[in-house]
Amino acid sequence: MAGLLCGFLVGVASCSSAQTTPTPRRALLALSKTDHTLAVIDPANLKVVARLPVGSDPHEVIASSDGTKAYVTIYGGGSLHELDILDLVGQKALPAYDTKPLMGPHGVDFAGGKVWFTAEGSKAVGRYDPVTGQTDWMMGTGQDRTHMIYVTPDLKRVYTTNVSSGTVSILVDTMIQPRMGPPPGSSGAPGSGAPPSGPGPRAREDWIQTVIPVSRGSEGFDVSPDGTELWTAASEDGTIAVIDLAAKQKVATLDANVQGANRLKFTPNGRQVFISSLGSGNLVIYDAKTRKEVKRVKIGHGAAGILMDPVGSRAFVACSADNYIAIVDLKTLEVTGKLEVGGVPDGLAWAERK
Repeated sequence: MAGLLCGFLVGVASCSSAQTTPTPRRALLALSKTDHTLAVIDPANLKVVARLPVGSDPHEVIASSDGTKAYVTIYGGGSLHELDILDLVGQKALPAYDTKPLMGPHGVDFAGGKVWFTAEGSKAVGRYDPVTGQTDWMMGTGQDRTHMIYVTPDLKRVYTTNVSSGTVSILVDTMIQPRMGPPPGSSGAPGSGAPPSGPGPRAREDWIQTVIPVSRGSEGFDVSPDGTELWTAASEDGTIAVIDLAAKQKVATLDANVQGANRLKFTPNGRQVFISSLGSGNLVIYDAKTRKEVKRVKIGHGAAGILMDPVGSRAFVACSADNYIAIVDLKTLEVTGKLEVGGVPDGLAWAERK
């Protein structure tokens, strides 16, 4: 009996000591489409410390600014309506958010304490407030397949690519100030047409959209670190469109021959631009100043999500067709390793706890 009790106690001790590896303060997040998981990775040793369950068709991921939560869009080609919420510290899934009536959430960003996402099935963008647990703003683009999204740090501009329309939307928040005081020729007395006494009308937001034509299939895009340009690559004709964001107009079309272009990212110093191709598996690298090709790196059979690492001077590129993430040295522009996170990796993000 004593031996059985001893064995039981040893077993309990062993179980209690087999704790999960804590999430590092700075973590790499990587989605697996076929495993329906989010891998949490320590970037120091490239070890997966946790795999968290997500929905049936995960596409993009973003972390909260404090690094404690992750948000994953469950896309379904525009038919689903789920935003998954994950506790990165506790390493567990939290109740998901139903985005209806906004359908097909895909691109996602986190700014101003809120989650901004595209709703491809509804030709719109929306904003989820984690504090209230509700969508507190939405706006239609009227464009087909509103796909990826970027929100400026001041929250005054939202950029999206609209894949099937072949356009880029620039949404600008303009504040409308109400006219105060009585109308001209009015005394302000009752019946005079003047506004009533007491608190007057409040200023309101008025979002204005500018639609810029680019090539059909323009999907992945990025904004230069200085905020002056937006580059987007088109999967159908392989061109890259360069947009001047102050002028709100396309200033160049580069014949890059990146057929099947999927994602595009500036390097942290803004000097180069990486474009992945699902069709060729090439990583195409451009000089941002000269707008000329620098190099093509064969990294697999089909390349998708790109994530820059300013700390480690490297880039992570999801090779979806090969079931691994390629690690590219930003100095040598060579593949230095591979990381396995599950089948068909795609969406990538950083989470950094403050």
